[in-house]
Amino acid sequence: MTIFRESLFFRSFLASLLLSSGAAATEPDDFDWRGLAVHACPIPNLGNGSRLVFIGDSITDMKWGRNESDRNHYLGHSFVFLLAARLGVEMPEAKLEFFNRGHSGNKVSDLSLRWQRDVIDLKPDVLTILIGANDVGVGFRHPQKRVTPDSFQKEYRQLLEACTKANPQLKLVLMDPFVLPAKRLGDNAAWRSEMDCLRNCVKQLAEDFGAVHVRLQDVFDAAAAASSAEQWIWDGIHPLPQGHELIARHWLLEVCRRWPVED
Repeated sequence: MTIFRESLFFRSFLASLLLSSGAAATEPDDFDWRGLAVHACPIPNLGNGSRLVFIGDSITDMKWGRNESDRNHYLGHSFVFLLAARLGVEMPEAKLEFFNRGHSGNKVSDLSLRWQRDVIDLKPDVLTILIGANDVGVGFRHPQKRVTPDSFQKEYRQLLEACTKANPQLKLVLMDPFVLPAKRLGDNAAWRSEMDCLRNCVKQLAEDFGAVHVRLQDVFDAAAAASSAEQWIWDGIHPLPQGHELIARHWLLEVCRRWPVED
């Protein structure tokens, strides 16, 4: 536990420097969109050998190597990689295992097709889900294939029921799908309206299943207001490296709040 205490001391010290320098005082409406509190955040209370599975679409995928024996590329370069790096340093004794199961282009219905293999068979202790961008996108490309909020929530709910039945102690982290304005999207207002419907579904599911809820749309809205949408997401959908860092920070903040290490 020595490294944990030293880590907590360092974060507290760094946070005090940030606050005393006024770095946090400039945030709009005091919303910590940069996730600066992560520097003072306790490490999450995860058991030794915990298996963390992350599933979703291209935002999670980021070209993770399907050959997991190739340890250079097995996690890809998304927020999953950043979390594995951070927690691997902060919690080396825990020997956490990370699994990236994002697949580019996936909708919630695609997750259903691989749920047994990519979730239940991996026996996760913590499961993180980020899905919805393609469920919205397909409706604009093929209106007859639009995914309604009701069908999205129904299928998503079935997935959660299946994995919590397999492991009643499973820790769930549900992250909101998100979008920022971009020329390539065309009707930005329509995209946002559809995405808001799906993130309301995620909010409801998080409440129903007692899951951690990471409000990524709020994070990116505040980040874009502080600079520009293009600073974080290059095409309205896919985050740049700094966007993935925001996701990683807010995942860690919310997970630490729910499952803190006890003194």
